[in-house]
Amino acid sequence: MIHESFPRYTDFDPRAPVWCVTPNRSGCIHRFFDTSPISPSGRYLAVFQLPFEDRQPVPGETGNIVVVDLETGEDRVVAETCGWEPQMGANINWGASDHELFFNDVEPATWRPFAWKLDPQTGKRQRMEGTVYHVSVDGRWLISANMTTMRKTQPGYGVRVPDESARRNVGPADDDGFYLTDTATGKRRLLVSIAEMFERADPAIRLEDPNRFEIYGFHSKFSLQGDRLMLSVRWFPAKDHPQWDLFKNDHGAVSMAWITADLVGGPLYCSVGPEEWVKGGHHANWFPDGKRISMNLKIDKECLRFVEVDAEGTNLRKMHDGVTGSGHPTVHPGGKHILTDTYTWEETAFGDGTVPLRWVDLETGEEELIVRINTKQPCEDPVLRVDPHPAWDPTWRYVTFNGFVGGTRRVFVVDMKNLAP
Repeated sequence: MIHESFPRYTDFDPRAPVWCVTPNRSGCIHRFFDTSPISPSGRYLAVFQLPFEDRQPVPGETGNIVVVDLETGEDRVVAETCGWEPQMGANINWGASDHELFFNDVEPATWRPFAWKLDPQTGKRQRMEGTVYHVSVDGRWLISANMTTMRKTQPGYGVRVPDESARRNVGPADDDGFYLTDTATGKRRLLVSIAEMFERADPAIRLEDPNRFEIYGFHSKFSLQGDRLMLSVRWFPAKDHPQWDLFKNDHGAVSMAWITADLVGGPLYCSVGPEEWVKGGHHANWFPDGKRISMNLKIDKECLRFVEVDAEGTNLRKMHDGVTGSGHPTVHPGGKHILTDTYTWEETAFGDGTVPLRWVDLETGEEELIVRINTKQPCEDPVLRVDPHPAWDPTWRYVTFNGFVGGTRRVFVVDMKNLAP
C-alpha cells in the first residue's frame, strides 16, 4: 500500500512500520481521530495544507486540499478553500468512494459557509447547501452544527467569518442547532434545534434558566452504522456583549453535554451531561458497535480514566481501574484494545515535546508504545497546537496521525498489522 518513495520514520524505534506521507509539503494535517483520511479503496489520503503555521487565519484566507496517492507516492492540490481553521482544516471527509471528497468553503461576498462534494479524479464538484463536520459511512449525509459560531467556545474547528457575520444565540434557539445535508440533492435541513434538545433530552440537560446563557452546537459524529448521531452542545453565561473563545478567556464558565439522536426524529438522550463534564474530561467517540460512547473522564474526580457509557446515558463506567486516560481514544472493534495519543501537558507525555501513540490492553491494563512523535511547535497559541489525532483506516489496519517534524506539520501512517487483532 505504501509506496517506497515515502521516507520511513525511525526516531525512538517505533514498534511498527511508520512512513511520512507528506515529506515534500509543509503545514499538512489530517482531520480528526474519528475520521479516516484514507479513502475507501485505501489508495488515497486527503490532507489539509495550512498556508502558514505561526498565526490563526483571518476571514477569506485560503488553504489547500491535497490528495496523496499512497500507491505512487505522488500528491497534488485538488482544491483551495477559505472554509477552514487550524485544528480541523476544512473538515475533509471521504464519502462512499474515492470519487467523493467533502470539505467546507466560504463565500466571501456573503460570508456564508457551505460544503463541496468533489470528485478529485475528474475535478467535478457539486455545491451543498449545508456544511460538513462529519459524513455518514455511506456518503449520503453530512452533519454539522453552525460552523461560524464554534469560535464562541473554542477556535480551530469551524470556519472563519467576520465576527459580525456570526449569529448570537442567547437562550435555546429554535432556528439553530444541527443540520443534515442530503449529498444526493445538496439540500439542507435543521435536524434538531438547540431548543428541542433542552425540551426533549432524556435525562434532561441540567441547566437552570437556559435563557441566561449563550448556547451553541459543536462536535457532531455519525456512528459507523450511520443511523445514530452524537451531538455536542456547549453553553456559557450571557453578558451584555457577544463573547468569543471562552476556553481561553473563561474556561470554567463553559458547560457541555453530549446528546444522541437518530435521523428520523426519534428520542433524544443526554448521554453525558454537565454534571459529568464538570469533573474534567474530553474527547468522546462512538464505539464501533454504535451503541456505546468512549471518552476520557475524571469519573472519580481524581485521575483521568477511559470510560464508556451507553448511548442512552446509562451504565457510565471505567473501562479499566488502573489505566490513565489521555488524548483522543478510539476502541478497536475487537473490544480488547484502545488506541490513543497524548497532549504534551498530560502525565502520559514525555515532557520534552514528544508524545506517544498508546496501544492499551483493556483486559490487563498493559500498554505498548507504538510511536513516539514530536508535537511541540514554536507558536505558543494553543489553537495552533499539533495534535496527533490517530485515526484508523476503513480496514482497521493503518493509522494516520499528525506530528511536527523537520520544522513543520507532517502527516504519518503506521501499519498496525502485527499489533491489531
